Amino acid sequence: MLGPMLTLGIAQTRPAFLDVQGNLQRALECIESVSADIYLFPELFLSGYAFSRREEVEACALTQDGPLIGELTTLTADRGIAVCGGYAERGSVDGRLYNSSFFIGDGRLISNYRKTHLFFRENEFFSPGDTGFEVFEYRRCRLGMMICYDWIYPEAARTLALRGAQVILHPANLVLPYCQRAMFARAVENRVFVATANRVGGEDNAFGDDLCFTGQSQVVSPSGEYVLTFSDSETAIRTVTIDPPVADDKRLNPFNSIMADRRPDTYE
Repeated sequence: MLGPMLTLGIAQTRPAFLDVQGNLQRALECIESVSADIYLFPELFLSGYAFSRREEVEACALTQDGPLIGELTTLTADRGIAVCGGYAERGSVDGRLYNSSFFIGDGRLISNYRKTHLFFRENEFFSPGDTGFEVFEYRRCRLGMMICYDWIYPEAARTLALRGAQVILHPANLVLPYCQRAMFARAVENRVFVATANRVGGEDNAFGDDLCFTGQSQVVSPSGEYVLTFSDSETAIRTVTIDPPVADDKRLNPFNSIMADRRPDTYE
């Protein structure tokens, strides 16, 4: 099956804590260094992760209509590309703080996802996401976003798959040792492409949390093939070209289709 091919640029980065402008500049350098349709960055790649006080989050939080998002919007229009990545968002209506990811493509904010399942101390700083799991189109491909700890809930990826996503974009700051392996299951059980951009390095905070981020960014195909992988410590951006319509074929064999065979009436 050959459809609209899509080149993903997966960036595995090491953000400098609270240095939004510096992290943005390094992201722009990544974008300049390779050619891709979509550039995927980790969770909270503009701010870092290990907050100690709400004031730190507020200092680096961005609004959807703010100047930094505007700068990325202009960049995508000028280059004809899309950028997806995680950021601390201040709601322009309610003023709440969210752990969010944007998808900005060809000069507009196409989708903004607010993390549904908050992990560890995120609950002290962020409000639970209220967007749900949206599927949207870009370059005739159907995409969805989830963020980091959403991975542990099969319902997150399954919801996106049921809504037609061919590719799941997964900005992450993974610290548990088995997260990346779980994404193999999410790809295979839904027969979708799953692209995870994780960060590397470590951060600590005033609570004594010593977090080590595990890298190993990856892209897994609907058949479970690792079409792109990173080590656990490198900072790099790499590209891979995929064929998203492959994810529309949910058949395992002539007798079984994973979506048609579902028995929702038996599930709690």
